[in-house]
Amino acid sequence: MAGAGGRAIASATSESYAGRGSSTPSVGGRAEQTPRYTLGLLQTPHSSESTGACSSGGIRPGGSGGEGLVAGRVAGNSAVKPAASERGESYFGDKSSCVENANTLNLTSSSSLRGLNSTCIGKTPLSSGRSGCRSHTPLMGYSVTSSSAVSAHTVASVIVAVVEGRGLARGEVGMASIDLKNPEIILSQFADNTTYTKVITKLKILTPLEIIMSNTACDAGNTTKLFSLITEHFKNVTFTTVQRKYFNETKGLEYIEQLCASEFSTIFMEVQSKYYCLAAAAALLKYVEFIQNAVYAPKSLKVRFQGSEKTAMIDSSSAQNLELVINNRDSRNGHTLLGVLNYTKTPGGSRRLRANILEPLVDAETINTRLDSVQELLQDEELFFGLQAVISKFLDTEQLLSVLVQIPKQDTVKTAESKITNLIYLKHTLELVEPLKAALRSCNTQLLKAYYNSLEDTRFGIILEKITSVINDDTRYTKGCLSMRTQKCYAVKPNINEFLDIARRTYTEIVDDIAGMITQLAEKYSLPMKTGFSSARGFFIQMNADCSTLPNGQLPSEFTKITKMKNTYSFTSADLIKMNERCQESLREIYHMTYLIVCKLLNEIYEHIHCLYKLSDIVSMLDMLLSFAHACTLSDYGPNMSGKSTYLKQIALCQIMAQIGSYVPAEYCSFRIAEQIFTRIGMDDDIETNASTFMKEMKEITYIIQNANDKSLIIIDELGRGTSAEEGIGICYAACEYLLNLKAFTLFATHFLELCHIDALYPNVENYHFQVQHVRSSAGNKEKIAYTYTLSKGYTEEKNYGLKAAEVSSLPSSIILDAKEITSHIAKQILHRQKSTPEMMKQRATYQLAMRLVQTARNSRLDPDSLRVYLKALKKKYEASCATPRKNDEQQ
Repeated sequence: MAGAGGRAIASATSESYAGRGSSTPSVGGRAEQTPRYTLGLLQTPHSSESTGACSSGGIRPGGSGGEGLVAGRVAGNSAVKPAASERGESYFGDKSSCVENANTLNLTSSSSLRGLNSTCIGKTPLSSGRSGCRSHTPLMGYSVTSSSAVSAHTVASVIVAVVEGRGLARGEVGMASIDLKNPEIILSQFADNTTYTKVITKLKILTPLEIIMSNTACDAGNTTKLFSLITEHFKNVTFTTVQRKYFNETKGLEYIEQLCASEFSTIFMEVQSKYYCLAAAAALLKYVEFIQNAVYAPKSLKVRFQGSEKTAMIDSSSAQNLELVINNRDSRNGHTLLGVLNYTKTPGGSRRLRANILEPLVDAETINTRLDSVQELLQDEELFFGLQAVISKFLDTEQLLSVLVQIPKQDTVKTAESKITNLIYLKHTLELVEPLKAALRSCNTQLLKAYYNSLEDTRFGIILEKITSVINDDTRYTKGCLSMRTQKCYAVKPNINEFLDIARRTYTEIVDDIAGMITQLAEKYSLPMKTGFSSARGFFIQMNADCSTLPNGQLPSEFTKITKMKNTYSFTSADLIKMNERCQESLREIYHMTYLIVCKLLNEIYEHIHCLYKLSDIVSMLDMLLSFAHACTLSDYGPNMSGKSTYLKQIALCQIMAQIGSYVPAEYCSFRIAEQIFTRIGMDDDIETNASTFMKEMKEITYIIQNANDKSLIIIDELGRGTSAEEGIGICYAACEYLLNLKAFTLFATHFLELCHIDALYPNVENYHFQVQHVRSSAGNKEKIAYTYTLSKGYTEEKNYGLKAAEVSSLPSSIILDAKEITSHIAKQILHRQKSTPEMMKQRATYQLAMRLVQTARNSRLDPDSLRVYLKALKKKYEASCATPRKNDEQQ
């Protein structure tokens, strides 16, 4: 039960400022670049003779150790094939798929995927003939800005490797995934059935950017069912095939041991015998090394194993039926369970909430711990508002951490600026630790106390102290590109680098000169000019004025690049353009020198930076719990009872809310924990009686029957409407009997009243119906149906419901009268056929008694006295049923 007090039942770093590798003499007298470790990634050295044709940010040929890589990838309607190194073996697909030019990428048609060839790669170049260099490193050179921090989690950035066992091990599936925005590897391994439900469900939750599979999974004429199903469900996701030999569990374990941060070293014990997820990890990390042209530094990643036993499974069809995260009518509409509960303030909190909705908890202790925390937040307003005020100031901590442990492919002005920006964001984040601790200091519940204790970690203070020894105390994260540029320029304290101080004075003088020049122009032309700034244009002139106030309705001729929006003019001049160029040159010098200092600082704090994993987890969880509490203050969650389909969906949604630890009043959600949730909800288009609708129904019910167990919650609405009434009743009856024997908690809604009599045979069946009332019009000559939206026990006594509904419609009265007459005639025929002999009635009564006795023997938990009373009642009912035919005969 959930509610008020409700419970759930049941590194080696470089010594240089820039962190750059030194050049050392090599054989032949040439300088050879030494690989370097800097904050997360070991950059793969490039030969000085390389003449790659890719633009900045694209994929470069080659990989670590000089091994060449070739990928076969299908992305939407195009396949991208990175070329192989001239001296390496083919890494992806087979050698026949290598292209001759080692320095270009060819865009090719993916139409051949439907008739899969040996490498799953199309070979027909697109007519455009352009070389394609698509970036797979969206975070390289990026900053965690305020705008990207809010929307970043909506963009796919997860790469997943999937491998399946062969022979007798078929069905055992290993998965490994990494989010390019979050330096965390998630490993999974589980046994799946022939429908591969768990695989599809997990992939749907991950929403991958790219899926990697073995090339043997799509061999010509021997495509595996798993590959076919994944490509069918993820048509818009890029697929890449990798040679099977790179799915190597031994190599995978080596990778994990090398890369896993010490805080998460317990993972070794969990995964050392999970061969398939280790194999997937090996292929994944090798591939990420290839596309990033870099590798992660030792002890820099969070690695965790995520089994399927700790969360409830909600298949993708049920998630769609229940509109958990996407509205079925309009994908932009927020009327979903996620939309109802999402009052999170950070991207990390929103991501955690989404993941929890799609995979609710099954551990009662964890659920109750969350419920206790939400209850305390509701009861203590000071705690609630204090935490909310601090949490709302956090940026995307996970993405910040991901950027900090990576190194860009090239040291450019953009990457230097990004590194400086992210150091400011790190300072901003660490300065929030003490306020967060202060807000949690008076908390009482176990979970909130644990978070407070975690924030006592001394590493937060050590990192902040090192940062403030170099960075100005008043350097802050601010909104606005000019304001943030100023923060970056003056981030480093004075007197640390004399040349930096000179460059900053020069920059200040140029900015002052620009402002003075614009003021002089305003005085010269007697126009209200002011200084404007944008990241794209730099400094420009802005003016609010009506066109009629200008001489001849035009600006003076010395102004160029004029744009107008309503009464706001934006323009520049030749002198201002030159001054902007001087300003940019000065800025580049500042960023370069600041970057050298920042890199040295980051190298010094790197050994302590892993505490940010802990902080990220705390912030996202607190954000989600605050969201739950906030949602409760705005709604009491009574089901709106607009109909049985809505009611059934409410039950499933309340179950999910309870299992993620959201606060649900006890009177609406008394529940046992469900390990799987299956739904078959009737949609408006199901009313059409056609073969396609019927087949859809059969697929859904087959899937439920194949995967459900006694710990499932099953909700079925309107099964059998796609075929005749006789067949529909038969299918529903048989499905109900199967689910009853399965002992799964099931809610089954139907219009087949005949099905309601199943309670006569099974004591573990209860009937409910929604009441309606018949109200006469004021004229007294017409009756209409009033919906009470009240659920009552027992099955409905309502007869000819369809005719009564037709009466209040605009159908002609003649049609309604004919319908009544035909209905009455058919009912008499049916009644005549159903007349029973005394022998048949006795046989039916005996059968019902036998079924009741069998069910009682199997399932009864009654004490002896109660059992005696129950059996006497059964005997009395049996005797009455047998006596009824004799009384009828005597009356006749």
